[in-house]
Amino acid sequence: MAQAYPNIGDTRPVIRQLDDAAINRIAAGEVVERPASAVKELVENAIDAGATRIGIDIADGGKTLIRVSDDGCGIAADDLPLALSRHATSKIDGSDLLNIHTFGFRGEALPSLAAVGRLTITSRVPGADAASLKVSGGRMGQVTPAALGIGTAVELRELFFATPARLKFMRSDRAEAQAVTDVVKRLAMAEPSTGFVLRDVSGGGEGRIVFRADPEPGDLFGAMHRRLDRVIGQDFADNALRIDTVRDGIRLFGYAALPTYSRGAAVAQYLFVNGRPVRDKMLFGALRAAYSDVLPRDRHPVAALFIDCDPTLVDVNVHPAKSEVRFRDPGIARGLIVSALRHALAEHGHRASSTVAAATLGAMTPEQTGARVYQMDRPSLAAREAARTLQAPGFAEVEARYGAQVVDVEQDTPAETLPLGAARAQVHENYIIAQTGDGMVIVDQHAAHERLVYEKLKRQMAESGVAAQALLIPEIVDLSDSDRAQLMEMADELSRLGLTIEPFGGNAVAVRETPAILGEVDAGAMLRDILDEVADLGSSQTVQARIEAILSRVACHGSVRSGRRMRGEEMNALLREMEATPHSGQCNHGRPTYVKLKLADIERLFGRT
Repeated sequence: MAQAYPNIGDTRPVIRQLDDAAINRIAAGEVVERPASAVKELVENAIDAGATRIGIDIADGGKTLIRVSDDGCGIAADDLPLALSRHATSKIDGSDLLNIHTFGFRGEALPSLAAVGRLTITSRVPGADAASLKVSGGRMGQVTPAALGIGTAVELRELFFATPARLKFMRSDRAEAQAVTDVVKRLAMAEPSTGFVLRDVSGGGEGRIVFRADPEPGDLFGAMHRRLDRVIGQDFADNALRIDTVRDGIRLFGYAALPTYSRGAAVAQYLFVNGRPVRDKMLFGALRAAYSDVLPRDRHPVAALFIDCDPTLVDVNVHPAKSEVRFRDPGIARGLIVSALRHALAEHGHRASSTVAAATLGAMTPEQTGARVYQMDRPSLAAREAARTLQAPGFAEVEARYGAQVVDVEQDTPAETLPLGAARAQVHENYIIAQTGDGMVIVDQHAAHERLVYEKLKRQMAESGVAAQALLIPEIVDLSDSDRAQLMEMADELSRLGLTIEPFGGNAVAVRETPAILGEVDAGAMLRDILDEVADLGSSQTVQARIEAILSRVACHGSVRSGRRMRGEEMNALLREMEATPHSGQCNHGRPTYVKLKLADIERLFGRT
């Protein structure tokens, strides 16, 4: 006969108190997952200490050595043993766990690290001598005199030597070093006024600098922009939109990239709450939703966004690693991200990605790279006008030879006052060439008109609502009790999108109407997709996304096709409508609709500078 409780033996189990060493090793399993976790905790301690410069040295991906030094306030010699005790911290007094203004507050990092590695902490406060304390596998030594400037240096060697089983789960040295670099970069983004230097000292010696970011002076946005330029790259900084908005006591600021500057994976999305790097599904979902109308599903936005709010509005004590947070009202934070980003994208819809222009100029660079024999002087304005007059009769010959339609535009057209200039020609029946005051614009007529039609269809849908199609026989969908209740809470919102549901007794719901534009749909599958999205992101855009996908396809097929020759007035009308339409800088698939080239860049191609 099988035993009813196989985990319970014949003798009664004895309840016993774990010793401090075991407790610290268990705590370390939650706080210190890998070397990058240790670096994160030590660097955050340095930032909390008011450091302006932080140095991080690692060896073998952090497995054999992690050394973090700073110029912060330091720790007094008498406090060193207490600093390495569990739940001892200078960050809070324990009376209020909601009003937290520092990275650390749990008092677990240092004792957890000391429990699984060989840790040495050396520190000096102003007006006192430096002191050092060593802890190996949880066994604490004596405080001894040391030599150090103002600040603290923490050295952690042989991480997980006390728990060798954890070493088997470590990845390669290169992978662990990359994880450390990513952690340091995220913290550097959050603290632009602090300098960071990360070195790899594997093999001994001075090592090599992996990442360096000097303290950035100036105002918040100026310092942040320069730091993001250093961390993410100049391309991002050149193509980023400034975000700064406040709603209901929550401020969102930072930079988000244009849709034409996107990535193939969500690897360049950085979110911070009260300066703390976080990985929150709800916030990442909001970021994706904000770009849903301007990026295809296989492209991902690039952004560095910071949320600042009263600490009482967000709970950071969710997990020992403190990478997860919980907002008191998550809907406000999510709605703020979506609305702020969509407003910024609409406002800057005509700002094409600079990388597109750079790539165009690169493709046009002459192959001859030798030294120029001579340099022609740039002709005067009068000489250029005279040359143009003399060459005017040859335009017909040029058109016949190269297949370009030349547009006769009145000379008094104030091209410099028009953002997209005045149309001058159509090339290969697909590209419009327009002249601006300081350069030229090349427009993809099909992509541009596709966006215009799409925006018009969306405006019509917003004004007249989504047409619903009543089902001859309502579709009955059986759900769990919690799923049914959640769907019924969303019934009004779904009804505005043309999806009407009603209770049908028990845990079933009846789908009475579906959005007419979607045609025949599997209502049950759609409802389950909505529930999955709500569970994953806290809200659902499934119905709206499907409707907008249909509108996008309609716009694509109803747009000016490539190969159609357009008259001059049609091309100019298209340019003017683009200037008045949001998001017209990219088509429905995230591709640029036009490329703007500066005259100075074009002249440089011909050696005229």
